[in-house]
Amino acid sequence: MVRQRLAGTQDGSSANRRPPRARRRERDVSEQLTAEELGERVFHSALAGLETLSIHLGDTLGWYRSLADDGPATADELAARTSTTPRYAREWLEQQAVAGYLTVADDAGGEAADRRFALTAAAREVFTDGESLSYLAPLARLVAAVGVQMPGLQRAYRDGGGVGWAQFGDDMRTAQADMNRPWYRHELPGVLAALPGVHDRLARPGARILDIGCGAGHSTVALATAYPQATVLGIDIDAPSVELARQAAVDGGVADRVEFRVGDASAPDLRPGSDARFTAAFAFECIHDMPRPVDVLRQVHDVLDPQGVMVVMDEATAEAFAPNGDEVERMLYAFSVTVCLPDGLSSSPSVGTGTVMRPDTLRRYASEAGFSDVEVLPTGEFGFWRFYALNP
Repeated sequence: MVRQRLAGTQDGSSANRRPPRARRRERDVSEQLTAEELGERVFHSALAGLETLSIHLGDTLGWYRSLADDGPATADELAARTSTTPRYAREWLEQQAVAGYLTVADDAGGEAADRRFALTAAAREVFTDGESLSYLAPLARLVAAVGVQMPGLQRAYRDGGGVGWAQFGDDMRTAQADMNRPWYRHELPGVLAALPGVHDRLARPGARILDIGCGAGHSTVALATAYPQATVLGIDIDAPSVELARQAAVDGGVADRVEFRVGDASAPDLRPGSDARFTAAFAFECIHDMPRPVDVLRQVHDVLDPQGVMVVMDEATAEAFAPNGDEVERMLYAFSVTVCLPDGLSSSPSVGTGTVMRPDTLRRYASEAGFSDVEVLPTGEFGFWRFYALNP
């Protein structure tokens, strides 16, 4: 679903940042936590969850933005700037300072009402800089969206069915889009340029590119920007996401070469023209969400040029299941039980893949869809993501 927080350059700028190495470690399947250790882990998980919700409050109420744009503030000043309540603003400011996200001026005089709070440089970037690869305020929005749907998740777990993307609502939709946008914009072109077998196809004059499960369109816009001689079709089943995508194409100055459609990617209407085929197809972090991924891959296979390629970017899971997983595996399963598996099972019939789609699972889907070969592309470490090339 999302990136890990990203490490910065020495000068603190977001340019040329690279995702961190995924935190992998050798598993000891015999490792068992003591009751004390498990209790401590649960405590820290609860603390992190509640602090995440406090970040969501600061983001949605405009408090971070005001501190970033208008400067340090007392509780009364922040409340006046944002049309909120001073008592709540004071409690939130103090909590954020205790958490280490805000600093407090030394001249507060000991009076709570006089304390003036400011964002740290790191907090300014993580909570307000939508261009930074470290921007993670939307992650708190995503967690809050899951919480809202907990009754629906409980019903699905008891009775079957699922919770679809539309049910999770705008907070989920925009959170994923806002988190992924910096990476698509700043990093994806370099990744593709370093893959000659992919880049050379995309750079051909008149190349036709397909982006399935395009969501809010930031991947589609990034492809069109990186390859100005190409046309790009983005398709997604979520109509509100497609509306966001169309606006993204306008804002990105590529609307003349980008088309977006609302539809099922397994439908037989993907071909760019009566006889034309696509030079390349992409599926960014979406195959594992699809109820019928083989049908989708088969349709893409049928509209690809015989010399074309499909690139799938999906989660960098471990090769096989094992208990006592590392932080990456734990996060992927956490997303799966709360978001991706319920979304995939909200449509019937469904294979119910879930977030933890291992390489062998994708290879099986691709083979059943008619692809001759699946290879892991040499893109290095990109946090949660792995790139595959599916060859017709």
